Amino acid sequence: MTVSNHYETVKLHKEGRVARLRLNRPKSLNALDAGLMKDLLAALKEVKKDPDISLVILTGEGKGFSSGGDIKSMLTLSGEEQFTGVMDIINELVMTLYCMPKVVVTGIHGAAAGLGFSLALASDYILCEEDSKLAMNFIGIGLIPDGGSHFLLQERLGTHKAKRLIWNGKVLDGQEALMKGLVDEALPSGKLEVGLQRYMKQCLAAPVKAMLKTKEVYVTLNKERLQHALELEKEGQWLMRQTGDHEEGINAFVEKRKPEFKGI
Repeated sequence: MTVSNHYETVKLHKEGRVARLRLNRPKSLNALDAGLMKDLLAALKEVKKDPDISLVILTGEGKGFSSGGDIKSMLTLSGEEQFTGVMDIINELVMTLYCMPKVVVTGIHGAAAGLGFSLALASDYILCEEDSKLAMNFIGIGLIPDGGSHFLLQERLGTHKAKRLIWNGKVLDGQEALMKGLVDEALPSGKLEVGLQRYMKQCLAAPVKAMLKTKEVYVTLNKERLQHALELEKEGQWLMRQTGDHEEGINAFVEKRKPEFKGI
């Protein structure tokens, strides 16, 4: 059976045992504003409840997966209460994605930056195209990663390498990301869908209940650590938003110039 359900900014398509979710704000490179995050959370909860779905595939419409948090909408946040509300949505979104009792696969083309990259890291398997641009680039505006990335990067890289990646904010292409262990496959440009179809068939031909039981064991072992990391990120991000370096980073971004940080 085939079912399609379009939220305002997320396309959801179910066919057989597979649910495909597409971020759908292509004009903004699928920048994550509150509306998109709420739609994605609602779509994930719908899929989570569906007993017929075994595999979830997350991709982005248009020229990229996601450019990250929507900085323009971030600038409109006034006060700690509004900020906390947005961070709570982010945290629930990441926990729902990470704990999803399905195999979750992310397919990346173009940009996967900041919070967009965090969402990808919360999935079980990541494919990207070789010319993709992946970046944990919060440092560029004087912030720390959120979306659970401190925990998720530590899981993939170990603490020391995770710190280095976070601190330099370097943009990586698909092959570099594969070599570092940040993604699981790097495909030639334009071949993402071929890779997704191949991996989908591989999963559907496997004893998926056994795969999901293994996932459940790891989720049970790790979910409290992830929740703690998300709370620490929320506290830390609010503090960083009060710094002079964050103000300078935002001004430089808006003015399209290199920031001059002073460590304040």
